[in-house]
Amino acid sequence: HEVAGNRVSEDAVRIPLSEIFADTRVKFVTDEIVSYDFCNNRVCSAKNNYDYDYLVVAVGSTPNFFGIPGLQENALTIWSFEDAVRIRDHIIDCFVKAASEQDPEERKRLLTFVVGGAGFTGIEMIGELAQWVKKLCREHEIPRTDVRLVILDMLDRILSVLSEKNSKKGQEYLEKKLGVEVLVNAAVKQAYADRIEVGDTVIPSRTLIWTAGVRASIDADDMDVDKGGSERVLTDAFLRLKGIENVYGIGDFCVVCKLEGKASPALVENAIQTGHTAAVNVLRHLRGQPLEKSEVKLHGVMVSIGNYFAVSSLMGKEYPSWISLLAKYMVNVHYLFGIMGFAGPLTYLRHELLHRRQQKTFLEKHYTKTTQTWWLFPLRLFLGYTWLSEGIAKLQQGWLGSPKLAAFLGMAGDTDATTAATGVAGVITGVGKMFVDINLKIFHLQIGQMENIVSGITMEGNVFAKLKLLEFGDFELVNQILKHIVLASDGVTMVFQVLVVLAEIALGLMFLGGAFTFIASVLSIGLMLMFLTSTGVYAHTWWVFFGAFAAMGGSGRAFGLDHWIMPYLDRVWTSWRKNAKLRLFFPKSNRKANRS
Repeated sequence: HEVAGNRVSEDAVRIPLSEIFADTRVKFVTDEIVSYDFCNNRVCSAKNNYDYDYLVVAVGSTPNFFGIPGLQENALTIWSFEDAVRIRDHIIDCFVKAASEQDPEERKRLLTFVVGGAGFTGIEMIGELAQWVKKLCREHEIPRTDVRLVILDMLDRILSVLSEKNSKKGQEYLEKKLGVEVLVNAAVKQAYADRIEVGDTVIPSRTLIWTAGVRASIDADDMDVDKGGSERVLTDAFLRLKGIENVYGIGDFCVVCKLEGKASPALVENAIQTGHTAAVNVLRHLRGQPLEKSEVKLHGVMVSIGNYFAVSSLMGKEYPSWISLLAKYMVNVHYLFGIMGFAGPLTYLRHELLHRRQQKTFLEKHYTKTTQTWWLFPLRLFLGYTWLSEGIAKLQQGWLGSPKLAAFLGMAGDTDATTAATGVAGVITGVGKMFVDINLKIFHLQIGQMENIVSGITMEGNVFAKLKLLEFGDFELVNQILKHIVLASDGVTMVFQVLVVLAEIALGLMFLGGAFTFIASVLSIGLMLMFLTSTGVYAHTWWVFFGAFAAMGGSGRAFGLDHWIMPYLDRVWTSWRKNAKLRLFFPKSNRKANRS
């Protein structure tokens, strides 16, 4: 529905099977099976035969048209990726034609969009469409009042599997916020290319999106097995097709007959959990172990209605819209991680949060702006140079030979402190003007200007910033840590000195080479915060703190080693997750070899 409603591009929902099975021993074959020979353990396509020892049938379901005249020929369905793209293109075409249509009746038909079925899919589809229509009207200079959006259902309320409260909330949002007509107790009698008969009413429309029913895939029609309602194949409690021990059925293609006579619903959780059970039972059968019964545990459902509203029933409880939306995102991330590893959720969130096409809030219009990563290349190099030069300077000052940290922190003895403070003979440094002085005890932020007294003449010095934490009387958290831990002894001090020098040099090399730049940016921010809360930082170095935030945005992927490191590490992680074995080397042809 998100692709059909043009919220995201098709790339956001397309899951490449070749990528899923890459670096595994799974041979991925694309072919269309036309017949099933369970007696001889064989499935056949038009040109090939495939013999099997065990078969798992997961062919899903297809729209159910219930024999309504003209419905299959004239309605659009939303049951596949191709369906979603077809709906999106059809809606755009309707607006393009309506913008120049002179016949008012035909224009009305072009701008009337009907969704049949007010279940989960239908409600989410009309919600996406209602959001998108606002943008389409602006682009084609069509008044929103000229567009008619209708959702209808033969039952007496929408979202009938949810509570009446959720149903009412959803309907009110559709009608009052999105301008959708909700027709209940309305059954489609016949569908034509230019109109829909609903009871005694005729709705002139060129668009009917049918979501009101599903049945098992048409593959089930040719299977000589027991079937239940909507042609769904019957399985036993172990997911085996009845009477066939080495063939398993999973997902909404089948009905799992439990001991109490109930069938699992056609939901995502059912598909995932039955798929896991079937895999376990194949292994158990091979090992001669007792099979595991299918016990689908449903945790709830979330239904989004456009971008900013949702209803839910989770673990028997109903939640506000914002929690429902958040839960939907989290569930999608969870499922995608299980299939694709980190790549799945990252791709999904990137499209949902950064590349969403529909109406955006004020903040979204700004934080979704993107730019080319190579613009950060000069900044990354300068960050690297700055940290590397700082580290080398400390090496030249003998930081690896003797304790220097106390003087650096301004906490040395009198002689050292005087030397550190003056730097140049005859110069005495102190705090002059204070521009910002916010003391909330928990933190104390100071921004001011140093003043230098040279031969009795006061001169303005550098602007500085310092942050004190948990300051109560003579107690200050960072100061106490420095005194009692970092500077507790020369040995401990040397350890911290060496760590600071190595960290600065490492950060310099990481930024210069563009390797692990996100980690380098986080460490860079951490070091700057450490300096801010200990020595304070001068204004001419503040840019390092803010520059590190900018460098987080993938700066190492352009003219940097991250261009190769990140994809490689993702592949190592994915291979380990799939195979439970650490693998560091991959043949170049491996990904393609899994597909034939």
